[in-house]
Amino acid sequence: MDRPLTARGFSLIEAVLALAMLSALMYLASFSLFGLADKYRLETAAWNIRAALSAARAKAVFDGVSYRVRFRPDHVLLDRFIEEEGTWHAVSSTWIEGAGIEANNSPVFTPEGTVTNLATVKVTNDWGGYKLTLAITGRIKTVRLPA
Repeated sequence: MDRPLTARGFSLIEAVLALAMLSALMYLASFSLFGLADKYRLETAAWNIRAALSAARAKAVFDGVSYRVRFRPDHVLLDRFIEEEGTWHAVSSTWIEGAGIEANNSPVFTPEGTVTNLATVKVTNDWGGYKLTLAITGRIKTVRLPA
Protein backbone atom coordinates (compact mmCIF):
# COMPACT_ATOMS: atom_id res chain seq x y z
CA MET A 1 0.00 0.00 0.00
CA ASP A 2 1.41 3.34 -1.04
CA ARG A 3 1.28 6.25 1.34
CA PRO A 4 -0.14 9.54 0.29
CA LEU A 5 2.45 12.27 -0.14
CA THR A 6 0.97 14.23 2.76
CA ALA A 7 1.45 11.40 5.30
CA ARG A 8 4.51 11.95 7.50
CA GLY A 9 6.20 9.90 10.26
CA PHE A 10 7.03 6.24 10.78
CA SER A 11 4.87 3.20 10.80
CA LEU A 12 4.67 1.06 13.93
CA ILE A 13 6.78 -1.67 12.33
CA GLU A 14 9.53 0.79 11.40
CA ALA A 15 9.64 2.18 14.94
CA VAL A 16 9.76 -1.30 16.52
CA LEU A 17 12.57 -2.40 14.17
CA ALA A 18 14.60 0.73 14.94
CA LEU A 19 14.19 0.18 18.70
CA ALA A 20 15.12 -3.50 18.37
CA MET A 21 18.31 -2.65 16.47
CA LEU A 22 19.20 0.06 19.00
CA SER A 23 18.67 -2.28 21.96
CA ALA A 24 20.78 -4.99 20.29
CA LEU A 25 23.64 -2.50 19.81
CA MET A 26 23.39 -1.36 23.43
CA TYR A 27 23.41 -4.97 24.61
CA LEU A 28 26.59 -5.72 22.65
CA ALA A 29 28.28 -2.51 23.83
CA SER A 30 27.57 -3.30 27.48
CA PHE A 31 29.90 -6.31 27.37
CA SER A 32 32.89 -4.07 26.69
CA LEU A 33 32.04 -1.93 29.74
CA PHE A 34 31.77 -4.75 32.32
CA GLY A 35 35.50 -4.89 33.08
CA LEU A 36 35.87 -1.14 33.44
CA ALA A 37 34.15 -0.97 36.84
CA ASP A 38 36.94 -2.99 38.51
CA LYS A 39 39.58 -0.91 36.75
CA TYR A 40 38.15 2.38 37.99
CA ARG A 41 37.59 1.04 41.53
CA LEU A 42 41.26 0.01 41.64
CA GLU A 43 42.48 3.36 40.35
CA THR A 44 40.25 5.19 42.84
CA ALA A 45 41.56 3.04 45.71
CA ALA A 46 45.19 3.74 44.75
CA TRP A 47 44.41 7.46 44.43
CA ASN A 48 42.72 7.54 47.87
CA ILE A 49 45.65 5.79 49.56
CA ARG A 50 48.11 8.16 47.92
CA ALA A 51 45.97 11.10 49.05
CA ALA A 52 45.89 9.78 52.64
CA LEU A 53 49.69 9.49 52.68
CA SER A 54 50.13 12.99 51.24
CA ALA A 55 47.64 14.42 53.74
CA ALA A 56 49.49 12.80 56.64
CA ARG A 57 52.77 14.35 55.51
CA ALA A 58 51.20 17.79 55.03
CA LYS A 59 49.51 17.65 58.45
CA ALA A 60 52.76 16.60 60.14
CA VAL A 61 54.66 19.51 58.62
CA PHE A 62 51.86 22.05 59.20
CA ASP A 63 50.97 20.99 62.77
CA GLY A 64 54.54 20.20 63.88
CA VAL A 65 53.40 16.80 65.22
CA SER A 66 54.03 13.24 64.02
CA TYR A 67 51.25 11.47 62.10
CA ARG A 68 50.96 7.75 61.45
CA VAL A 69 49.09 5.97 58.67
CA ARG A 70 47.76 2.47 59.41
CA PHE A 71 46.42 0.13 56.78
CA ARG A 72 43.58 -2.37 57.14
CA PRO A 73 42.22 -4.66 54.39
CA ASP A 74 39.37 -2.22 53.60
CA HIS A 75 40.36 1.16 55.06
CA VAL A 76 43.21 3.52 55.95
CA LEU A 77 43.52 5.13 59.39
CA LEU A 78 45.28 8.41 60.19
CA ASP A 79 46.60 8.84 63.76
CA ARG A 80 48.10 11.89 65.47
CA PHE A 81 50.78 11.57 68.15
CA ILE A 82 49.94 13.35 71.43
CA GLU A 83 53.29 14.12 73.08
CA GLU A 84 51.87 14.92 76.54
CA GLU A 85 50.26 11.48 76.76
CA GLY A 86 52.77 9.60 74.62
CA THR A 87 49.92 7.94 72.70
CA TRP A 88 48.40 7.89 69.23
CA HIS A 89 44.85 9.17 68.68
CA ALA A 90 42.77 8.42 65.59
CA VAL A 91 42.07 11.46 63.44
CA SER A 92 40.32 10.05 60.37
CA SER A 93 39.51 6.91 58.44
CA THR A 94 39.22 6.47 54.69
CA TRP A 95 37.22 3.47 53.44
CA ILE A 96 38.49 1.77 50.31
CA GLU A 97 35.81 0.09 48.22
CA GLY A 98 36.37 -2.46 45.50
CA ALA A 99 40.01 -3.28 46.32
CA GLY A 100 42.07 -4.97 49.01
CA ILE A 101 45.02 -3.38 50.81
CA GLU A 102 48.23 -5.06 51.98
CA ALA A 103 51.01 -3.11 53.68
CA ASN A 104 54.27 -4.16 55.27
CA ASN A 105 54.41 -1.27 57.76
CA SER A 106 52.64 1.77 59.22
CA PRO A 107 54.63 4.84 58.15
CA VAL A 108 55.14 7.73 60.58
CA PHE A 109 55.51 11.23 59.13
CA THR A 110 57.66 13.55 61.22
CA PRO A 111 57.27 17.34 61.49
CA GLU A 112 60.32 17.70 59.21
CA GLY A 113 58.39 15.96 56.42
CA THR A 114 60.47 12.78 56.48
CA VAL A 115 59.19 9.27 57.08
CA THR A 116 60.13 6.57 59.53
CA ASN A 117 58.82 3.02 59.25
CA LEU A 118 59.03 3.00 55.46
CA ALA A 119 56.16 1.16 53.80
CA THR A 120 55.17 -0.63 50.64
CA VAL A 121 51.44 -0.82 50.03
CA LYS A 122 49.76 -3.12 47.50
CA VAL A 123 46.23 -2.40 46.31
CA THR A 124 44.62 -5.21 44.31
CA ASN A 125 41.32 -6.41 42.91
CA ASP A 126 40.15 -8.67 40.05
CA TRP A 127 41.39 -6.23 37.42
CA GLY A 128 44.99 -5.97 38.67
CA GLY A 129 47.00 -4.05 41.21
CA TYR A 130 49.17 -1.08 42.13
CA LYS A 131 52.20 -0.88 44.41
CA LEU A 132 52.82 2.33 46.34
CA THR A 133 56.32 2.73 47.77
CA LEU A 134 57.14 5.39 50.33
CA ALA A 135 60.67 6.84 50.41
CA ILE A 136 62.33 8.34 53.49
CA THR A 137 61.91 11.82 52.00
CA GLY A 138 58.12 11.39 51.84
CA ARG A 139 58.04 10.75 48.10
CA ILE A 140 55.31 8.32 47.01
CA LYS A 141 56.01 6.16 43.96
CA THR A 142 53.04 4.39 42.35
CA VAL A 143 53.67 1.48 39.97
CA ARG A 144 51.14 -0.70 38.13
CA LEU A 145 51.73 -4.37 38.95
CA PRO A 146 52.08 -6.77 36.02
CA ALA A 147 48.96 -8.83 35.35
